[in-house]
Amino acid sequence: MIPLSILDLSPIVQGSDAATSFKSSLDLAQHGERWGYNRYWLAEHHGMPGIASAATAVLIAHVAAGTSTIRVGAGGIMLPNHSPLVIAEQFGTLASLHPGRIDLGLGRAPGSDHTTARALRRNLASDADEFPQDVVELMDYFAGSSRRQVLAVPGAGLDVPLWILGSSLFGAQLAAHLGLPYAFASHFAPQMMMQAIDMYRSNFRPSAQLAEPYVMLGFNVFAADTDEEAHLLATSMQQAFVALRTGNPGKLKPPVSGYLEALDTPERMMLDSVLACSAIGSRDTVAAQLHAFIDKAKPDEMMITSQIYDHAARLHAYEITADIRRNS
Repeated sequence: MIPLSILDLSPIVQGSDAATSFKSSLDLAQHGERWGYNRYWLAEHHGMPGIASAATAVLIAHVAAGTSTIRVGAGGIMLPNHSPLVIAEQFGTLASLHPGRIDLGLGRAPGSDHTTARALRRNLASDADEFPQDVVELMDYFAGSSRRQVLAVPGAGLDVPLWILGSSLFGAQLAAHLGLPYAFASHFAPQMMMQAIDMYRSNFRPSAQLAEPYVMLGFNVFAADTDEEAHLLATSMQQAFVALRTGNPGKLKPPVSGYLEALDTPERMMLDSVLACSAIGSRDTVAAQLHAFIDKAKPDEMMITSQIYDHAARLHAYEITADIRRNS
């Protein structure tokens, strides 16, 4: 099977706090390293009561220091929130501390609501429409390009692989044009996945970083010892999406028996849409669903996310998934 990686939002569960989330994230990364996962990525979000990975580079440093071989990175940094120079310095620092292990995925969404985005930037002069220029500026800092009058220290000359993240055709076009690997957010926005993959691969231009197109797809896994238990575990994530879409984001809630069946039709349709790229069930069920997805989409790598309330159950889900890969 193709490589599998881990996407972690460092969830803050109901009744707990960010400090506990950080301990759980490191524990997950350490287990993932032993189980053979390829990468461990954290995602930048702001103002979200249930997501602790806002200071993404800081948390990456924490996880990288507690592991030794797994690649650690951002999936992603929302570049409109930041100066490209600051990101070059941050990830240059990370790459200097952990050579050959740091990835930098870049997105153009704010990872927050409009009010939070304004607070992050102090003003909105930083425009998401300038994302392509910001990516090129960041590439120049890592290259130590003479086009920039400012030198990123540390950063210049360091090997920090850049990825473009996306959930639409825009990111696919940009990644293809720049010759960068492409990660599609199919774990929550799968509608344009096949079109984006085709556009990226058809228009890819080789670059100094990458000779051939490389696609990684996000995928939700809720694996447990039985199908019934797995469907129960998945209700925490289902509750989180309903809360988010109705403007009431909160901490990750405990699973609720019969939750999906009690929802109104519009809410169930929304969940069917956003969570279409998911595997829920026992080992055999998840294996069949995972292989079917890979056969359909033909990614080069899969990034598994498993938003489960109980940390031990979340570890077990990733362990089952790793076992599926080992025995495929």
